[in-house]
Amino acid sequence: MIRRGWIDAADRVPLLRQCALAGVARSTVYAQRQPTEPSEQDVELCHAFDEIYTQWPFYGSRRMVVELGRRGFRVNRKRVQRLMRGMGLAGMAPGPMTSRPHPEYKVYPYLLRGVSVTRPNQVWSTDVTYIRVARGFVYLVAIIDWYSRKVLSWRVSNTMEASFCVDALESALRLHGTPEIFNSDQGSQFTSQAFTGVLKQAGVAISMDGRGRAFDNIFVERLWRTVKYEDVYVKGYASLGELTLGLSTYFSFYNAQRPHQSLENQTPDTVYALGTGGGAAIPDHFGHQRDTAQDHDTGQRCAAAAKAETIT
Repeated sequence: MIRRGWIDAADRVPLLRQCALAGVARSTVYAQRQPTEPSEQDVELCHAFDEIYTQWPFYGSRRMVVELGRRGFRVNRKRVQRLMRGMGLAGMAPGPMTSRPHPEYKVYPYLLRGVSVTRPNQVWSTDVTYIRVARGFVYLVAIIDWYSRKVLSWRVSNTMEASFCVDALESALRLHGTPEIFNSDQGSQFTSQAFTGVLKQAGVAISMDGRGRAFDNIFVERLWRTVKYEDVYVKGYASLGELTLGLSTYFSFYNAQRPHQSLENQTPDTVYALGTGGGAAIPDHFGHQRDTAQDHDTGQRCAAAAKAETIT
């Protein structure tokens, strides 16, 4: 019997763990899985979501419905919510209990409030975003260094499985060493044992955004906006392969040639190599308050707005 046949995607044991137990390469299993093709109308809606969310990342499903109506789409909120979940989108300042990690995965505390980032490899951060292509959409994950804004590693995938995030993390560690702190949101890709296990084995402190804290991961959010407006929307990639080649060229330009105003018009590569001219500081507006599941919607949104004004 072929060992690949032992793998069951519907089983409670994560696919990564099943592959390890069976001695089967993850890429072999994922190559056999054929993702469901979205309808033409769903693709149109997802492309519209992408444009709206990139411009106004605080929009939740209610405002999405209104904005889509202005653009000629007649769609109900339930459908919008379903498609946004599939794209991994949520308003940057959501109400309570709207974003949940996998129930079996541990969520780590946010470690960066009030911290000044003063050197390369002090803090790395990651996130996943939706990228549109001509006949559908894919997902992009990137890992950046907070001090220099350098993109350390990235991967694209046509599924939201944790494996492509793990691959990006392992690549960043192999090429750039080990950070002191690694920050992410509470998405199941980043709370998974496969992802956090790599960080713990490397001795990295794990930090996760507080629920509803919109700007805890602001530097990656800014990267997404830049990548889409300067490359993805301009080029209009037709396929995953074309997108991969295009992003490879763009990220090389972003790191090595594009001047950054926040870096005194230096490039991320220069600042990362020299260890001067960068930095970041997120003031602690909350004192000793802790993130809790009982945070109120208004408080979360005010907190997000305050951070947006003060991040340097």
